[in-house]
Amino acid sequence: MQNFEQIRSHLVASGFRVTMQDPYVVCIELSLDGGRRHQAIFLSELKDDDGRDYLRTSTVIAPITGIDARRALAFNWNSRVGYLAIGELDGVPYLQLCENRPYDGLDAAEIGRLVLEIGGMGDRLERALSAEGDLL
Repeated sequence: MQNFEQIRSHLVASGFRVTMQDPYVVCIELSLDGGRRHQAIFLSELKDDDGRDYLRTSTVIAPITGIDARRALAFNWNSRVGYLAIGELDGVPYLQLCENRPYDGLDAAEIGRLVLEIGGMGDRLERALSAEGDLL
């Protein structure tokens, strides 16, 4: 994949449920646990200081209020995929799971894997931090 439009086209053609499309941002909704749970995954384009393009794959986990930072940091240390960050959603700080990948080396299979892995892991973290709730 060389640009964001190729990624967007691949997601649409692959049958992912696209719920939002803006320039350089796409939202995919995954249906999990037999349709009983849902997880929104955002894909967006980032540029580094050298002008290289990156794909950010992210999902919102929970509001940071009441989150034990030690548990979150321990997860980050043990995680092999993705990392935790804080980002705002409608002005409220949320814990998010995200991963950035350079476009170089991204192919269709890797994009699909990222969406499914970040979405599934995000849902598991959301369950763990919200007493089995499905907040978002």
